[in-house]
Amino acid sequence: MATSDRCSPEAELLRGFKTLAVTRPDPAAAVYEVRLNRPAQRNALSPESFAEIPRAMSLLDRLPAARAVVLSASGPHFCAGIELGGPGNPLAAPLARGADPAAAAEGLRRAILDMQAALTAVELCRKPVIAAVHGACVGGGVDLVAACDIRYCSKDATFVLKEVDMAIVADLGALQRLPGIVGYGNVAELALTGRRITALEAREMGLVSRVFDSKQELDAGVAKIAKEISEKSAWAVMGTKAVLLRSRDITVEQGLEHVATWNAGMMKSNDLMEAIKAFVEKRKPVFSKL
Repeated sequence: MATSDRCSPEAELLRGFKTLAVTRPDPAAAVYEVRLNRPAQRNALSPESFAEIPRAMSLLDRLPAARAVVLSASGPHFCAGIELGGPGNPLAAPLARGADPAAAAEGLRRAILDMQAALTAVELCRKPVIAAVHGACVGGGVDLVAACDIRYCSKDATFVLKEVDMAIVADLGALQRLPGIVGYGNVAELALTGRRITALEAREMGLVSRVFDSKQELDAGVAKIAKEISEKSAWAVMGTKAVLLRSRDITVEQGLEHVATWNAGMMKSNDLMEAIKAFVEKRKPVFSKL
């Protein structure tokens, strides 16, 4: 096998994962599914999970055949949060006798930053990532779905920021991302009380866009939505995600300037001409491959 083949995202995906299952459920659709795959542990996020999530997202970002990504989970629950007390977990490591507390604190800080970066990789993937949540979504699981672009759930889903009950501050992104999704007041109530909310409450506050009656309907519905997105111009879809994320952190005026500059370059794409031609000819457009 040539070196270029070994380094290709397709070849890397074939190596597989220990905590995830990454598949293309429908060969006819440019949609890949990243499934949390530790059902016996309720998909708790282990050190290996934090290593594999960014690897999967980076590969799908580079994979031309992937134009949309679905994030789901095996078993009865979406995610039980961070796995505490497992081997290699820096959060559970006791301070060694005689160790410098400053060095230990810096080591813990670096470990937290690494875990933050693992979940931010979902956000940094240029392809839209759609969360399909069922069962319990706890702590780090909420951090994970907050980094996704769109969120859906089944009616049995529940969400809880449990960190305050564990005597820690949520530190993997929920406190930073959720205010822009559900509003400061809702996040403050959830984070300070540790209250578990239902799927319908999550829908009412805007955490999820839609609630499906069952996991089967959730899977089918999200697959359909992801396929529809994947059939649009990839440049327009990726550009929309990039502009949305950039606009979140700047003023409206700066955001308008940013999108003007973006479109000044990207409106030269062949996809725009194809979209106009297809509209005039009353047919479905055939957009460029990545």
